[in-house]
This record gives sequence, structure tokens and C-alpha cells, in this order.
Amino acid sequence: MPGKPQIVEIGGRHLSLTNLDKILYPAAGFTKGQVIDYYARVAPVLVPHLAGRPLTLKRYPEGVDHEYFFEKNATKHRPDWVKTAPIWSERNGHDINYLLANDLPTLIWIANLAGLELHPSLSLAKDIACPTMMVFDLDPGPPANIVQCCQVGLWLREIFEHFGLQSFPKTSGSKGLQIYVPLNTPTSYDHTKPFAHALARLLENDHRTLVVSDMKKELRVGKVLVDWSQNDEHKTTIGVYSLRAREQPTVSSPVKWEEVEVALKKKDADLLVFEAAQVLKRVEKMGDLFAPVHSLKQKLPKLAGLEHSQGFDIAAQAENPRRDTKRPKTAPKPAPNPKRRKV
Repeated sequence: MPGKPQIVEIGGRHLSLTNLDKILYPAAGFTKGQVIDYYARVAPVLVPHLAGRPLTLKRYPEGVDHEYFFEKNATKHRPDWVKTAPIWSERNGHDINYLLANDLPTLIWIANLAGLELHPSLSLAKDIACPTMMVFDLDPGPPANIVQCCQVGLWLREIFEHFGLQSFPKTSGSKGLQIYVPLNTPTSYDHTKPFAHALARLLENDHRTLVVSDMKKELRVGKVLVDWSQNDEHKTTIGVYSLRAREQPTVSSPVKWEEVEVALKKKDADLLVFEAAQVLKRVEKMGDLFAPVHSLKQKLPKLAGLEHSQGFDIAAQAENPRRDTKRPKTAPKPAPNPKRRKV
């Protein structure tokens, strides 16, 4: 029998929390109450990365071993203080009211819905056509694992450093590694996506035994897919500090580049697996390793607006910084798009 709902006050809001003893991670005995507790405790570092961003939920009302569903359109049965943002959907022909997890009460309300996984947009709702970051999802094809992703991630870091860009790694909380390049300056997906594609092709060209940029499964065996396609207004990537729906309550956790190097050197994938309790301890000790992704202002090279083939040639210079890297005097500019971007 389900337990009696508990009414709690959080941030001046009253919430009814239900079925706190329900086990959502059977293999770990991890309950809904523990899910809520994790999100409540990690909220100080999590909420800044969610605030203002259209949020897609992946809900597991019966637990991670049962059916799940994605929820983009905010449920009508929500408190009036839960904020949403209408984003036009070309596919559906109407606005989708995305949740905005702007504060602790909203985050706890989401956790009570068994919204285990949080998938925020790369853009803020107020300017949906402008990504505030660029992301590379490094996805290993067995028997490759996150160790091989570490090598590819370090190659990416070198390329970014050539362009004067800082990058920040985090685990996916599943099998792979994700590399983020904060921007927080005016740009568009018409810039970030071709640029990301160019770098993925560069890595594939120089490291064909390990890297693939094509998503076809038959090409990915034993290799690392550099998924550049996430840089798209229609897609989302698992959010930092989000739980994952695995056997154990693993978390998409930010890591230091030094940790990536050590995992590669020791060839130990377990060094980059973090569960909820471990992440809370890491935050207490190290703070928010991903804070710069939220605030650091960087600009992609202007040449990122060129066509793929040209972008590939430019990106190739990153492997050999001694080459002539002078920019052409007249680099073509991308055509302006006066239309509102669609989601």
C-alpha cells in the first residue's frame, strides 16, 4: 500500500511528496525518497545549469527496470508557481510548454514525478536559437569503453586549446564521456554544428582505428563515436549532475582533466563511474567543477561559419599549429536568418 503523502515546505512552496519508500533502482535498493534527497542536496550546483533552459524529462514512475517516457510538454497538473516557456515546434505545429527548473522547489517537484533524467537544452528559452555551449558526446562501441573515450577527449582538448578555447569534461553517467566548450556569447547552431562536425571529421581522419563520426552502428564496433550532432536546437544532452536510469544510481558527473588522464593511463574505466553519494562528496570537496560552463565567455573562430569542407581544412590546422594559420582576408559570412528558430 502506498504511504500517506508528506506535505513539506521548500523555499516557501508547499509540496506533496508521495511514495517515498518506492524502490526506483531495484538492484541498488535506491528509493524515490533517496532520489529526492539527492536532488535536494545537489541543487545548489545543479539549478544554475538548468535555470532558464527548456527541460525535457525522462520519467520512470515504476522504476528503472520498467517502462519510461520522455516529457517535453509540461503536465497540466502542476503548481501554478512552476514556470514554463512556450517554444514553437515545427513538427507539431504549435508551441510546446517546456518546464524551467529555475529553483529548488521545482527541482523537488520534478523528482517527485520520478523525473530521474534531466535533459536541458543547450540554449536558454529567451534565445532558443543561440546555444550557450558546444558539446561532443563521446560514445564507445563495445569492446571500447570510457578509457578509449578519454584518449579522444584529450585529443579534442588539444584542438580546442589551439583555438584558445577552454573545454570541460563530464561523464555521461552511462558508458561515455562528454566534452563541453562554454560560449555564452552571441552565436547560432549554424555556427556550432558545422564547427563540431569539422572537428569530428578531423579526428576520424587522423585516428581511423579509434574514431568514427558516422552514427551507423556497424562502423562503431571497438571505436568511439564523436557525436557532433548534439549541437542542434532539436536535441538535448543529459544534464550535468543528472541521475541516469542504470542498474545503479549513477550520475553524469563533471571531472577534472587530470582524472581523465589518470583513467587513460591506468586503463581503468571504474575510475570514472560515480554514484549519487559519491557525487555529493565530490561537490562538498571540490565545488562545482562545471561552473565555468555556465559563465565563461568564449567565441568560436569566425571561420566556423564556412562550409563543412572548408571548415575541415581549417580545423586540420589544429593538429599542426606550426602550419600557416593566417585567416583569409575575406571569409564569407553565413547568410542572415531573419526567421525565428524552431524547436
